[in-house]
Amino acid sequence: MGGNDIPGIIHDATTWVLPILIAIPLHEAAHGYVAFLRGDRTAYMLGRVTFNPLKHIDPFGSLLLPALLWLTMGFPFGYAKPVPVDFRKLHNPKRDMVWVAAAGPGINFVLAIITGLLFHLVPLIPGGAQVFVFKTLINSLQLNIGLALFNLLPLPPMDGGRIAVGILPRALAMPLARVERYGMLIILAVIFILPRLGQAMGVNLDILDWILGPPYSYVLTGIARLTGIGGLIGLTG
Repeated sequence: MGGNDIPGIIHDATTWVLPILIAIPLHEAAHGYVAFLRGDRTAYMLGRVTFNPLKHIDPFGSLLLPALLWLTMGFPFGYAKPVPVDFRKLHNPKRDMVWVAAAGPGINFVLAIITGLLFHLVPLIPGGAQVFVFKTLINSLQLNIGLALFNLLPLPPMDGGRIAVGILPRALAMPLARVERYGMLIILAVIFILPRLGQAMGVNLDILDWILGPPYSYVLTGIARLTGIGGLIGLTG
């Protein structure tokens, strides 16, 4: 994209709107819904078990951070307001915490599969809108896979960290749980600071790419095969 291609920038940005407005709210609503099923009504009483994106928007995580990442890295990524869960009210707090945490990434994997199936409808769309719909579906596929895998990082307060705390023996779970107060700072440092330091030093310090790159490719290829869209999105095999 050229710096003066304002219409192109706006067009590309709009292809991210619908994927973000679906992927992030459903991720959060899934946490609240499973918590409700397992005995905690906190999120339900606060109106967070809803698909209304306005209920889940965090000014920084849902708006500013995705905009900054899209402008600087070409890929918007962010987070919504965490859904409040009182783990003490769950039927079995240690076990049910795992189900509540897994619900968010789980719904994103489901959305990625649904997106893959929707690619088959693109030829039925009038020609003028096909490119826009195709780009939107590509973005939805990438976003949902990326969101699921990112949240499965085994570091609290990420969902993967909560899952790890729920399944690890107490001797390992408690020290990991205490990391939660610093977890988001660590994540932001890994996303923003380490790659910049690496560039200055001539070293690749993009740790997220090291960790998430291989599973992302594996999941993308798997969903493409499952939904029969490998040829449509440039994947073969």
